[in-house]
Amino acid sequence: MRNVFAKAILAAAEADSKVLLLTGDHGYALFDEFRKCRPAQFINAGIAEQNMVGVAAGLTKAGFKPIVYGLSAFVPIRVLEQIKIDVCYENLPVVFIGDGAGLVYSSLGSSHQSTEDIAVLRALPNINILSPCDIHEMYYVMSQALRFESPQYVRMGKSDTGQIHSTAVSPKLGDLIQVRTGTHNAITFLATGSMVKTAIALADSTDSNAWSVPSIKPINKVQLQQIALNTNTIVVLEEHAVAGGLGSLVAEIICEQGTAKVIRIGIQERFSQKCGSYEYLLKEHGIDLSSLLPRINILQQSLTTP
Repeated sequence: MRNVFAKAILAAAEADSKVLLLTGDHGYALFDEFRKCRPAQFINAGIAEQNMVGVAAGLTKAGFKPIVYGLSAFVPIRVLEQIKIDVCYENLPVVFIGDGAGLVYSSLGSSHQSTEDIAVLRALPNINILSPCDIHEMYYVMSQALRFESPQYVRMGKSDTGQIHSTAVSPKLGDLIQVRTGTHNAITFLATGSMVKTAIALADSTDSNAWSVPSIKPINKVQLQQIALNTNTIVVLEEHAVAGGLGSLVAEIICEQGTAKVIRIGIQERFSQKCGSYEYLLKEHGIDLSSLLPRINILQQSLTTP
């Protein structure tokens, strides 16, 4: 997905000299081609992410189209105030890219893991939150973000979980995408980003429906409520804190209608206890497939037993 992102921003910069890429001293190999082809449109702001966002806001007012890149632990977390005041308050069309969202920077500890970025940005007016699960959704969300119509945040996990879609996707912004069709409606799975593959595997085990959510904000509330009408329980999976993330959003929307139970699966209220591989941390937090399968089997039995 990162390569798709790199190609998308290079194509945008080649098509429009007003497109600028700003980085906080990250992503060198990722941007080798960009720096080679469009050196005048590349700005390394150094380890000064807060200043970088202020610069991007100023460049926008001068007619430029800035893309601000950083690790998601820093963009948006370290620069939240600048995103709020410098960008969102004036609804400036800055595109923010948060790389390595979730637990993927596992060996670097909690300082480099970002499990709260959706929660903090959901509360800010004007900004969209996009979360692709594979290269096809990355093409889609970048095509949306690079319209430069309003503030955008693209949440990019660094891990490659494989392809979910076999062809290009182009839903209306905010729509959910069905990624598995099942015959049982007791449970329906919703997931975003890296957890979509896990959602499909769990749906396979229960012969249930599964949906990918590439756009968290905005989200199609009517479609979501219709999904809730056709199931007993919605299970939401995300590589993010359960507080304030996609699961919270779904619960807020569904509780207004009161048609389905919502179970949120994600990071509980704690930091990672140990460093290790990405796969180890998924297991530590109980969101790997082997940990979730027994839990979902118990849930299915409780819903189907008279």
